[in-house]
Amino acid sequence: MDTSSSKSSTENGALSPKPRLSIWQIFTMSFGFLGIQFGFALQNGNTSRILRSFGADVDQLPMFWIVAPLVGMIVQPIIGHYSDRTWNKVGRRKPYFLTGALLSSIALLILPNSGNFAGFLPALWIGAGMVMVMDASFNIAMEPFRALVADNLPDSQRTMGFSIQTFLIGLGAVVGSALPEILSKFGFSMQAGSDGVADNIKYAFYIGALVFMVAILVTHFFSREYPPAEYERYHGKAESSKNGLGQILHDFRNMPRTMKQLGLVQFFSWFALFSMWVFTTDAVATHVYGLSGDYSQSVAYNEAGNKVSSAFGVYNFVAMFYALLLPLIAKFFGRKLTHAISLFAGGIGLISIFFIRDPKMLNLSMVGVGLAWASILAMPYVILSSSIPAGKLGIYMGIFNFFITLPQIVNGLFGGWIVKHLYAGQPIYAIVLAGVFMICAAISVIYVYDPGTEKNRS
Repeated sequence: MDTSSSKSSTENGALSPKPRLSIWQIFTMSFGFLGIQFGFALQNGNTSRILRSFGADVDQLPMFWIVAPLVGMIVQPIIGHYSDRTWNKVGRRKPYFLTGALLSSIALLILPNSGNFAGFLPALWIGAGMVMVMDASFNIAMEPFRALVADNLPDSQRTMGFSIQTFLIGLGAVVGSALPEILSKFGFSMQAGSDGVADNIKYAFYIGALVFMVAILVTHFFSREYPPAEYERYHGKAESSKNGLGQILHDFRNMPRTMKQLGLVQFFSWFALFSMWVFTTDAVATHVYGLSGDYSQSVAYNEAGNKVSSAFGVYNFVAMFYALLLPLIAKFFGRKLTHAISLFAGGIGLISIFFIRDPKMLNLSMVGVGLAWASILAMPYVILSSSIPAGKLGIYMGIFNFFITLPQIVNGLFGGWIVKHLYAGQPIYAIVLAGVFMICAAISVIYVYDPGTEKNRS
């Protein structure tokens, strides 16, 4: 790029346009997300059954899961705030996702082995603690990645950037979700050992830790961040601001209108997703497989868990390819309508689980969920990034996580009580409610102001 023209445009008060990146540059910049989602998929598909094997009751599961979004609510705004202000030999965003990757990998190694530490603390509490560490670490790694895409890409490439990121998320999640079942077919035992966890689960987590680190290192070594002087040419000089908590609270109070409106969409979407991740294994075990009583240590329960984990791989597989179509679909239908259609498909997919009697049909339900998942991971961030001041991408991406964690916390506080007392211990009804909430999200997004498209119409 011509440095002299960039300098003159800055001196005249205008920002230089950011260079367009090649598909390969966008791919390597986002590759670490494959590792993040590989670990995330293992967590989502297997945490409930691991905690159940350590003695948790089904109505207690949301309370163990609630720790993760609570930590995310605290961690992400702080990480976003300081990543906006960091620059050292490693980079701006890179120090955070490297730290998150290391901590996540350690947690992935320890979680399935929590039973081996039962002499110090109950396995259930060690397992729950590792879920907390794991999710905090995922959060440390995740938001700097989203900010990195917005840092480096011009607005015209952001839909493509987040779509490629979502494709890699899907690829990591497909393999991560299917891995326990794949390992069982290669002879790894599905029978719970003396520590309560089957070998196929343990070795899936070991592989996940390795993949996580390798994927993050690909991004670290093969992508670049703009150094401060060059960053200012494209984004302008960062505002002088208060430090720490005061600035975070100030930015929270002054969040853009679009973010507030997207907050309602995110609430419905992530309440639904939390229910799906927490309750699907037990919903399928009881409603589809017909299990009852104390079934958490049975081979049949592990079969149901493997089927759910594999089905989660299907929705991630669908999301992986649907993500690549999102830029084209959004071009014809607009960002909001694209997101609304996708969320509606997810709602129908979740509700359809109630009518399943053959476990194989679960894969069809997950097709709709996959369309919603791809859109949830891409479209809100595309819409949001057009409304955020450039110097505050990290902090606002972190604050936006509030609208992801809050619904999970609400669900965690009340979801288990509702299943136990209103649904008579039948978690399938939590999945139906999740479908209804996903449809509510589809309706809500229609009313969001999208500055990236609506300004162009005026």
